[in-house]
Amino acid sequence: MGKFIYDSTIKVDFDDRLLAHLQVVIGAKLRRGEAFHFTWRDDSSIGDGRTMVWVHPRVSLVYKFYGSRRPAINRAWVEALIYTANSPTGLYPVSEPPEDSTLVEALRGDHEAD
Repeated sequence: MGKFIYDSTIKVDFDDRLLAHLQVVIGAKLRRGEAFHFTWRDDSSIGDGRTMVWVHPRVSLVYKFYGSRRPAINRAWVEALIYTANSPTGLYPVSEPPEDSTLVEALRGDHEAD
């Protein structure tokens, strides 16, 4: 289980595999100077709500991975996450699709995953 730390104040746990894919997507958006919303469901231990942050090029982000191996990147998952990041609702975690999925297949029926 990895940790995403936003502006040194918000800390959330994500699976290392998901965190690696989020890092790719967030990095691509920030390299282009694009700001966007990032939202996720909170763990039930802190109220089972949701958190949304405004990610922009000047915010401090930390990705803390607990596994020693770098996960392989699934291009279909990256494409699905980029699609959400470019939508009016902003980036949110979606379930990992099979590697050979089309974007429509990757997003079908997946409204939000953790």
